[in-house]
Amino acid sequence: MNHISWNTTKRCNLYCKHCYRECGPNELDSDELSTKEGKTLLEEIYKAGFRIIVFSGGEPLMRNDIFELIEYASSLGMTTLMGSNGTLITKECAEKLKNYGLKSIAISIDSLNPIKHNNFRGSSTAFQKALEGAQNCIDVGINVQINCTITKENLNELDKIMNFASTFGASSCHMLFLVQVGRGKNLGETYLNKDEYKKAIHTIIDKNLDIRIKPTCAPQYKVESLLKGIKSYGGIRGCIAGISYCSILPNGDIHICPYAPVKVASVREESFDSIWHNNDIFCKLRDFKNYKGKCGNCKYINICGGCRARAFNHSGDWLDEDPYCLL
Repeated sequence: MNHISWNTTKRCNLYCKHCYRECGPNELDSDELSTKEGKTLLEEIYKAGFRIIVFSGGEPLMRNDIFELIEYASSLGMTTLMGSNGTLITKECAEKLKNYGLKSIAISIDSLNPIKHNNFRGSSTAFQKALEGAQNCIDVGINVQINCTITKENLNELDKIMNFASTFGASSCHMLFLVQVGRGKNLGETYLNKDEYKKAIHTIIDKNLDIRIKPTCAPQYKVESLLKGIKSYGGIRGCIAGISYCSILPNGDIHICPYAPVKVASVREESFDSIWHNNDIFCKLRDFKNYKGKCGNCKYINICGGCRARAFNHSGDWLDEDPYCLL
């Protein structure tokens, strides 16, 4: 289903090594969309046909009006989700999120070793507070999705982390493959090579748990699961950038996805619904004849699509082939 990721702020109480938005405690909010602009944006998103909104950041709980925005999106009939580091979610905060209409929240656990997670997230208390925040959400009836950013540092923990998500009480677990963008550009030494990438994909798609497990930023998983006869990974295309998904920055700029800094337009200059339906960049992404290299000649273009973020970060062309093609 179509959904939007709105990076509501660049402010964050943590300073994560891989942050694609380069957020942190010292970021200012002077250029963020105002509450009024945010509500107008939500109306335009709904008008464009979207029914799912993900409030992200930075840390969205750093916005003073985040509860008001969640409530307004809910009043429009949208399903409200959040991406958070979890560390600010006290019991009172979780209850408030529930009361204002939040349905689900994604909280990151990048290692079951607290020291490794804390080092990655830039705080000595990040691991414990993330777990407490996740538990507080579960306790009030908010669905929790455990996210994990995969690097060489935690490659041998994937199975354990997925098991942990299931036993912890999460409703799903998304395994995110690091894309070298933002501060992630500085993590080249921990970036997976193609063999590790393929092995990680198979570790995830072969996993059989009672919760939904999904590779993210790894569209090749669609083809790999198809070739193995795994039917649970059917449905939408691997890379949905500009197809059924896009990212909105704190200042209202629209990017094709959070990990590909390809500016499409600004909601301060044109309504989102008009941009979504008519913008040339989106139209090119939806016409697979525009894709280049191996992706353009691939019979699985409508199933996988190649990662547009990796293509852009590799060659500067968001229509180019994905350098991590596994075929």
